[in-house]
Amino acid sequence: MKALALLVGFITLSWGALISGTVYDKSTSKPIADAIVISGNKEYRTDSNGTFIVPSSGIIGVRAIGYDRKFYKSGGKMYLDPFTPKALYLSSFGATSTKIMGNAKNLLQTTEINAFVIDIKMDRGQIAFKTDNPIANKIGAQDLILFRDMKKFVSDLHKEKIYVIARIVSFKDTPYVTANPQYGVHTTDGSLFKDKEGLYWIDASRKEPRKYILSIAEEAAAAGFDEIQFDYVRFPDRKGIKFAVENTQAERVKAISGFLEEARRTLLPYNVFVSADIFGYVSWNDADIDIGQRVDALAPYVDYLSPMLYPSGFHMGIPGYPNPVEANYQIVKQSLDQALKKSCTSSKAYRPWLQAFRDYAFDRRIYGEKEIREQIAASEAFGSCGWILWNPRNVYTQQGLK
Repeated sequence: MKALALLVGFITLSWGALISGTVYDKSTSKPIADAIVISGNKEYRTDSNGTFIVPSSGIIGVRAIGYDRKFYKSGGKMYLDPFTPKALYLSSFGATSTKIMGNAKNLLQTTEINAFVIDIKMDRGQIAFKTDNPIANKIGAQDLILFRDMKKFVSDLHKEKIYVIARIVSFKDTPYVTANPQYGVHTTDGSLFKDKEGLYWIDASRKEPRKYILSIAEEAAAAGFDEIQFDYVRFPDRKGIKFAVENTQAERVKAISGFLEEARRTLLPYNVFVSADIFGYVSWNDADIDIGQRVDALAPYVDYLSPMLYPSGFHMGIPGYPNPVEANYQIVKQSLDQALKKSCTSSKAYRPWLQAFRDYAFDRRIYGEKEIREQIAASEAFGSCGWILWNPRNVYTQQGLK
């Protein structure tokens, strides 16, 4: 006991005032091990008994995988509610459309849907709300502002008990690269690389553009979003391109994991969940499939990994199932199983994207009740922390939903 007292005294002298507490599951009153505690803009974890001792600060942020997030002004007993997001994707246009948002909210009231993923930094580099970042205005990323009051928009959704995720398209950004071609992905002949849509990509190995991307994510966190989700957090999947570093797996993975590490550090003060979207086939590969995404390398820096498990996107099928649209359950379940083996985390650390759009690669089938429910059943059998339905047109019905 004397040794413990001396240790606490030493820590107190080193850190200053301390605060302690225990994080509990509100539904069971059982302690939560490995819960995240934010104090003084640093991240700590609870022990196996759910307890922690951290430097004192005015606000203590607490969150955990499979739960919600909360803020406390003092230590002691802290409670988190179990929460499993079951989300719809909405573009910025959809989220600000009376008709589309009205349909989405109707599904919230009549089905198991309880969350939205909403575009904030869009596929073409536009930022959907008025940002304080001067670069955005300079490069033309503010030509289309759809959310006039982002904080109020998020607050209103929270009043309806909706979990709100901000989707940040990271390295696909035509306005930024047009204004800063030195930071773009180039072809081996020295010209700027354009993808099939004619869009430019930021070279993810360059550290200079990260501040711009992360400033937008930080504003979204400050606006009250529960989670910041990074999409297109990768290199383009093309041959004949070059970067500021050697185009090797080691350098690509280092760049992407480094970005997510910086993102997590930047967002610490806001106690938001951090997630990243990854290719479906990444689950099946030990290598990075030339885009810098490897499950084991990315998992340590995010709360949730969201593999895009659209059967239509599995053009080569998976072992034993050459026709993926005939194997919706197997595509989702086995892909998640493969990813978990590589990450050595928990099934709760995954929340997959599921297909809610018509097949485009095989037999053109409509993804209705059977197909959607098969994917959801697979995700739930795996034990993921929810799932997200993707339809680029934001057209959703009750089909496949409880």
